[in-house]
Formats: sequence, structure tokens, C-alpha cells
Amino acid sequence: MNGSSRIVAVLGPTNTGKTHYAIERMLGHRTGVIGLPLRLLAREVYDRIVAARGPSVVALVTGEERIVPPRAQYWVCTVEAMPEGMGADFVAIDEIQLCADPERGHVFTDRLMRSRGTHETLFLGADTMRGPIRALVPEAEFVRRERMSQLVYSGSKKISRMPPRSAIVGFSVDNVYAIAELIRRQKGGAAVVMGALSPRTRNAQVALYQNGEVDYLVATDAIGMGLNLDIDHVAFSALSKFDGRRMRPLAPNELAQIAGRAGRGMSDGTFGVTGEAPKLDDGMAQAIMDSRFTPLKKLNWRNPDLRFGSVDALIDALEQSPDDDSLLKARPADDLLALKSLSQQTEIMARASDVASVRLLWDVCRVPDFRGISHAEHASLLEVIYGHLHERGGIPNEFMARQIRRIDRTDGDIDTLSKRLAYIRTWTYVAQRNGWVADESHWRDETRAVEDRVSDALHDRLTQRFVDRRTSVLLRRLKQKEALLAEVNDKGEVTVEGEFVGRLEGFRFSPDKSAQGAEAKALKTASLQALAPQFHLRADRFYNAPDTEIDFTDQGGLMWGEYAVGKLVAGDDPMKPQVEVFVDEAAGPDVEQKVQRRVQHFIDRKVAALFEPLLNLSRDEELTGLARGFAFRMVEALGILPRAQVAQEVKDLDQDARGALRKHGIRFGQFTIFMPLLLKPAPTRLRLVLWSLSQGLQMFPDAPPPGLVTVPADAEAPKGYDTMCGYRTAGDRAIRIDMLERLADMLRSEDSRGGFEAKPDMLSITGMTLEQFADLMQGLGYNAERGEREKVKAQPVADAKPVEADATAEAPADAAEATGTEAEDTPAETPVAATEEPAEAVATEDAKAEEVATEETPVEVTTDADAPDAAVSAEPEVEVFFTFTWGRNRQAGRGPRRDQKQGRGAPRGGKPQGKPRKQGGKKGGAPNKGAKTFSSRPPKSEKPIDPDNPFAALMALKEGK
Repeated sequence: MNGSSRIVAVLGPTNTGKTHYAIERMLGHRTGVIGLPLRLLAREVYDRIVAARGPSVVALVTGEERIVPPRAQYWVCTVEAMPEGMGADFVAIDEIQLCADPERGHVFTDRLMRSRGTHETLFLGADTMRGPIRALVPEAEFVRRERMSQLVYSGSKKISRMPPRSAIVGFSVDNVYAIAELIRRQKGGAAVVMGALSPRTRNAQVALYQNGEVDYLVATDAIGMGLNLDIDHVAFSALSKFDGRRMRPLAPNELAQIAGRAGRGMSDGTFGVTGEAPKLDDGMAQAIMDSRFTPLKKLNWRNPDLRFGSVDALIDALEQSPDDDSLLKARPADDLLALKSLSQQTEIMARASDVASVRLLWDVCRVPDFRGISHAEHASLLEVIYGHLHERGGIPNEFMARQIRRIDRTDGDIDTLSKRLAYIRTWTYVAQRNGWVADESHWRDETRAVEDRVSDALHDRLTQRFVDRRTSVLLRRLKQKEALLAEVNDKGEVTVEGEFVGRLEGFRFSPDKSAQGAEAKALKTASLQALAPQFHLRADRFYNAPDTEIDFTDQGGLMWGEYAVGKLVAGDDPMKPQVEVFVDEAAGPDVEQKVQRRVQHFIDRKVAALFEPLLNLSRDEELTGLARGFAFRMVEALGILPRAQVAQEVKDLDQDARGALRKHGIRFGQFTIFMPLLLKPAPTRLRLVLWSLSQGLQMFPDAPPPGLVTVPADAEAPKGYDTMCGYRTAGDRAIRIDMLERLADMLRSEDSRGGFEAKPDMLSITGMTLEQFADLMQGLGYNAERGEREKVKAQPVADAKPVEADATAEAPADAAEATGTEAEDTPAETPVAATEEPAEAVATEDAKAEEVATEETPVEVTTDADAPDAAVSAEPEVEVFFTFTWGRNRQAGRGPRRDQKQGRGAPRGGKPQGKPRKQGGKKGGAPNKGAKTFSSRPPKSEKPIDPDNPFAALMALKEGK
């Protein structure tokens, strides 16, 4: 070496500008070489020098990358790839404290002892190397550089509370991925940096962080080796790491090397712990802040004077121990382990029989195990490579193409792509070796292109998995207090700054469901701020929307198209419901009030339109006394009252009062008092909602399908539900109240004491089979006696003979002839055939009652007796019939009629039993002259006596004729 060569050790903590100083010193010389600890850092320094001097004079040499222009002056290399014997003016070794590293320390120690520049040599690193450098390089000068900013310990922080511009350090791939996933959910995303990444992937990830697209970086301890990033806080997720053989705690100087990445230039930084990492004790934390660490005493060393006479001689040379007390024999590295493994192969030993073969074998063993597989598998691959090189002088093109083709794929997840990237790095390293492949330029370009493609795919997968771009964009804009641009399409999909964030449903924002936890909270905050103008525009459009665009649901919800904008709540009056609107608080009080007014107007108009008859009834000032009180009852009951509930009130109403009420459309039916116009589907649907609100129900029952005369009875429905639907429950089914009143008109003419059968008209208006009708009649209080009889077929008209009248078969007098009660005064429990009203009342009320507005659809009824004959049978057909008789007391609390009580009812078609009762109130007493009978029917015309009848004379004597 030239005696004028200057050797300087520039020592100090991180953020002292050592690497920057070395670059400036190298560019001051004509030629120079700088050795760096990581391929990533080498690429970063290469880019900086290229930017300063151009690519034509700068070379980059690493194990997997080789860019050497013809007129290269400045060489940027990894320490392992530094060329020897170049005679460069300047040589620098960065992170020289790695001489103590168990895995790679012997390489750095060799450069410390043997690499020199002809004019200047720099060793850059921690101050802990002062003693070993003084012992091994006594001529070295020492320069102490102080940290340009302060580094402060901030204790433990949860990841959810980690400040922006933080780096969280993990010591395994799984740990890094888990932290990055958590930060994505909590903070919107993180960039990922690991030593195993290619420079292309690493640079793309770092760009995410440096450009501010994400505020967090998750990395391994690779960031401790000189990567210059804008980091304000470093947090350790663990304080121990696996060093390739065992888990060991990190030394204070190792923690300081990583923590020192916080605070760049003159900006102060902080460091701490997070997750399950224990807090640092006060002594260690203070040592890191003051950069006071135990000096290194011994450096790892491996004999650089190798002997290639034989494989055994090479192994002996590599295992030689140092003779200097400052040096420590390095533990066997991967290359030595591979050499020992291959030396066990007979074929390998046969090939390695001369110096050139042994040297070639050693070069092959130095191929790094990028794949991280077992030593045996790695040795097996090296055996194949050595066989090709030794036998053919190079690796065949077909073999290289086959290996690369298997890797050249960009599908798969992060782990799959990471493995492919590790595999291609092996062949990239092979392609970089001089003379190993036939067309070095081609295979270097080919492996580099595949690595780039896989690297880009890996970057995309990392970004997709660990970066939520929309959340990070929104949070960054919020932090910068910039106005956010929101757009809402016709489907309600909301995009903010071009990113989909959720849906605007009415006046409530529904964030994207894929966001959870703190991510969802941040997303909603940013979105609502951007949506403020949209809320006002939508409120104006809603306020001017026609009523046809608004509707209410069966559960009391208020809809604007497909969006819920509010719900009905009970008011002081069932006919005056109130509204509760669904408007996000961020929309503001003005929007909320506008929506509330519009919805209240809608429901008020809807009630006014559908319940117009009822509202007119409540406003009629001409109604007085009992009529006004009854009108109040009708309004309170929403237009439908079971007659049994108001029996006494109805009885107390005189004809004038009833007439006044009838003018409003009230019908006084046998079972129900109702307003037929309110039985239409629309008023019924609204009535059920208003009634459910007034009853305080949590779940509102649905209205029956429109147009059905009967529906199945719901035993679990709230009390009064059938009435509000416009139905009356009878047995297993419920019948519409207007159809029930028509049925009552038919039943009124039947003999409910002697018994009667169902007429076809009865089955038609109810739309029931005979069996269903029997169940309905039982539900109304009748007994239904089932019977069977031979079916009588209708005779042709030509064969019909006149039937002579049987005077003795005259039906008993109608029950109406035995009472003077009015039909409207009869409770619902009274059999319909036993109720009467004066002829004129019946004519105005029941016989000529107004038809209800609801339509009835007759249903064809088929009974067992109606089945057609498939073939002529000798056996007579049998039909089923029911005989109906009244089965309840005449009135609640009162017994049956006196004639029923004394057993004098006349059976159907038979003669009255027992003795006839005398006129008067007591048996055998004088006739009651004041007693009168009334009938709702006109008097029956007397049948003429047939003179040919043999009993004519007897009948004439009996009748006094």
C-alpha cells in the first residue's frame, strides 16, 4: 500500500451523516469503492451517486445484480461482492460494527484488515468498534460524530395509538404481516420492508410511505442498516430474535441501531415498545438515548488464506483458528456447511481432484441459500450446478430455461410470490457469475426481468393486503384539512376522492361493510364531512317530491322510494301519529327539520284522504247528545266497533240519532257497527298501523290479502286484530264483517230452533266448502249436526208430478212473531234468526242496507255430494249435510226462550209438542189483552183448502170455516 494512504474510522450513533460523508469523500476522488451491508442500501446509494454523476461511471455489484458500465469509476457493492485488487483511490466500509455478527462478521473483519484505498480508507460504524480497530489497524485515525437530533424513549404504546410516521419493527415474517394487517384495519394501511424483498419491491413499498400514501411502516431489523426514511417514532414489537440457531435477546447496541432510524436530520425522534414487548428498563433506555454501549472486544474471523490443493485442505484452512486475541473463530457459515456436505459425495470428491476443480467447488458452495430450505436440499441443488459446470464447462441453456420458466409466474398470494422471488434470486446469482452460463448478458436480463415481474406482483399483493387506499387517502386529506369531493350516483353509491366508501340510504350514510373497527370509524368521519353538501341537495329534492314517491310500511316505516327516511310513532291521538326521521347527525339540524316537515305533511294528508268519512264524522257540529258520544266512540275505534261492546249505547240511540249517524256512512250491522268505505284495502292497511301504534306493539301485524272473504284465524294475533282488519273470527277462520252481515240477512229467514241447512247462496258469499261453513257457523254460536243421506237426483221436468200441499206440514211461526224486539237492539249473541225489527226499520237498515265498497267474488263450492258420477252404480249415492240450530242463550245472562225451556219447540217437519200455552202471563190465567206481537215479515197469505182433500171438511171445522 502507498504510505500516504489515510485510514480514518468515522464512528458515532445513527443519524450522524456518516454514509453521506463517505459518499462525498468518494466523489472527491477519481475512483472509489464503497461496501454496504445490504443489497437494499447498496441500491439506494447507487441511485444517489447516479443522480450526481450519471450512470455511465457508476457500477453496482451485489450477489444478484451486476451493472458495470465500461468506464466505471465508482463501485457500489455489498461487502461480500467487493472486488479485490482494483487499486481504487478510495475505499469505504459501512456498518463496520457488523464484524461482530455471528453470520457475516468474518467478511467484515476481512475487509477491515485487508481492504485499502490508495489514497483514503474509511471505516463507518458504531463507537463500540474503537478498541478492535485500534488493535487491528493501529495507524487508523478516529473521528467522533455526534447525533444531529435527540432520541427519546417514550415507553409503551398500543398500535391503535401509534402516532403517524411511525415504524413498527418485527423480527419474523409472520410478525410483520400480523402487525401490518392490524394497522390496515386501525390506520388505513402500512408499507412493508424486509431484507428478503427485492430492491424493486422494497423501493415501491418505501415510496408508499415516503409519499404519504400511508403513515406507517412495518419492517424487520433491515431498516437499521442505513436506510434513510422520514421516521418520527420507532416501536419494537419484540426484544428478541431468532439468529438462525436460537432465540436470543437483542443487545442494547442492536436496539439502538434500529431505534436510531427515528428522527432524521435535525428532527428529534422517539422510540418505544408495543404489542407484547416488555418495557425497557431505565438503564437500557438511557443507554440507547446516550449511545453508551459496552465496547466490542472480539471480532469474528475466518482464515482468508485458503488452500485449494484438495477439498480436505480447503476445509482445514477454513476451520483454522486465529492467533490474535482480538479475533474469534467464526462459527461455520452456510458455505462451509455446504462444502462439508458435498465432500461426503463420492462423485463430487472424484471430480474435485485438482486445484481448479476445488476452487470451482468452493465458488459453487458460496451460492447463498436464498430459499431458506434445509442444508441437505440446498446441497443437492449445488451438486447439480457443480456437475454441469465441471462436466460441461457451464450450465446448459435448456436447464436454465426450465428452472426460470417454472418461476416466471405472477399468480398466487404473498407467500407464494415471496418463495418465487427467493428462487429467482438463486438463478440471478448464478447468472452473475463469470463463465457459469453461455450467454451471460441474456440470462442476466432474463432473470432480472422475471425478478422484476415477481417483485411488482409481490408489491401489488402487499399493497392490496396491507394498504386500504381509500382510508389512507381520506385520512391524509382530513389531516391536511382539505375539502373532500364526494359523489353520489343514482344507486346511492358514495365515492369520496374517487374511492368507494359506502352508500347513502335516504339521509343516512352506510359505510362499506368491509371496513371494521377504527377503520370504519375513520371512513365514516371522512365520508360524512364530504357528504355535507349532498345532504342539503337531497333534502331539497325530497321536500319537493310528490306524495306518490313516499309511502309507509306495514311496520310503520316511512319510505322514500327504496330508502327508509323515518318511522311513525304514537301521538296523543291515534288519528294524529307523529314521525321520527332517520337523518345522520352530520347532516345538520336544517336538513333534519326539512325532512321532518315533509314526512309529517305526507302522513297527515294520507290520514285525511283515507279516513275522510271518519274525520267528517268527528267534525259534524250537528251531532248532539248520544249521537255525538257514539260518533266519538267510532272515531276512537278507527271506524269499526263490535256491536257487543256498545250494545247498550246502540239501544239508547233513537231513530233520529241513528239516521244522523247513517248519513256519515255508518252501518249498524248484526255483529259489527262499521263504515263500509273504511273496509277498503288502503284504509285497512293504515288503520292497522295506527292501531298498532296506539297499542304500543313492537311488531305490527300485517293486513290480510285484499279481496278475500275469509282468512285463517291467527290465534297468536293481538286482541282486536281481526276487528281492525275488518274481519270477525269464527272458528278456524275469520270472515269479513260486511259479508257476515249479508250472511246474517240470509240466516234471519231460517228456522234456527227447528234447524235448517245451508243454502248455496250462503256458501257462495263466504267462498267456503260445506265443512268450512259448518265450522264458521259453530264459531258464530250455532250447533252443526252432521248427517248423511241418500242423494236425491233431480227428475226431468216431463216426469214431474204436482205435489199436493200438506196443510199439516206448515212451518212453525217465525221467531220474529213471538217478540217485539228491534234487530238493532239485539246483542250479537242472539241468534240471527231470532231477531226482529219493525218492518220499516228492517226495510231501511237490513233488508235494503247499502252495499259495501269492497268487492266480493263468489267462489264455486264443491262438496262431497257434488262429485260427478264416474260410472253408473247400483248403490245409491250418499251425501253429507249439516243441520244448524242456535246453540247459545238468547242474551248473555239470560236463559233460552220460554218455549225452548219448556221443550215445546216444534221439530223440523213435525207437530208442536205439549199443550199449547194460554194467553197471559200465568198458566191458566186470563189472556193478556195488552200483549202485542210484531213481525218483520208481511203476513202470510192463507192457503186455499183443496176441496178434493179428504180432510178438507175436518180442516174447515178446525179453522172455523
